[in-house]
Amino acid sequence: MTSSAGNVEGKLQGNSALTQNYFELFSLHVGFDINLQQLSENFRSLQQSVHPDRYANASDQEKRLSVQRAAQINEAYQVLKSPQRRARYILELQGVVFDDQANPVMDPMFLMQQMELREALAEVKSSSDPQTALDNILASLKSAKAERLKKLAEQLNTPEQADLDKASQLMHELQFLDKLEQESELIEEELMDSL
Repeated sequence: MTSSAGNVEGKLQGNSALTQNYFELFSLHVGFDINLQQLSENFRSLQQSVHPDRYANASDQEKRLSVQRAAQINEAYQVLKSPQRRARYILELQGVVFDDQANPVMDPMFLMQQMELREALAEVKSSSDPQTALDNILASLKSAKAERLKKLAEQLNTPEQADLDKASQLMHELQFLDKLEQESELIEEELMDSL
């Protein structure tokens, strides 16, 4: 590579330093609703510009920066393309700290629904039509998740005006629903294996 070390490092860091937030990295506004096509296009462009092969003849430091930058771009892309991970990231940008080990205070109505879904899940294998029972549970979970993601979008399209407590509560509810969905999928695999 004929460029000087400063030019290579400038290309690797430039306007997109390793400390840049993920939205800035992809030249997107901070908000829940993003243009996924633009995200993908910007991802490919960024990946090409820092691909380690482009720095094969560069110094060890430049190669290391290239790898770090590529990893940051990959992580940012994974976060922003996932609605739930994007919502959590927006909340973290707003100063919300998530403690995944703590038990958040949950809405009693939501907890009651979760208990009912858990009971239904426990009874799937003994039902007369386990697959249909499981399909109904998965449909309920999908609907509940979609409803919460819609509410999150309403909250987080203008993060500076968001009710952070409400948005955090929705994130916790989504985590509960995700866990139930994973358990449902495990039961579905067991049902498939037993056929």
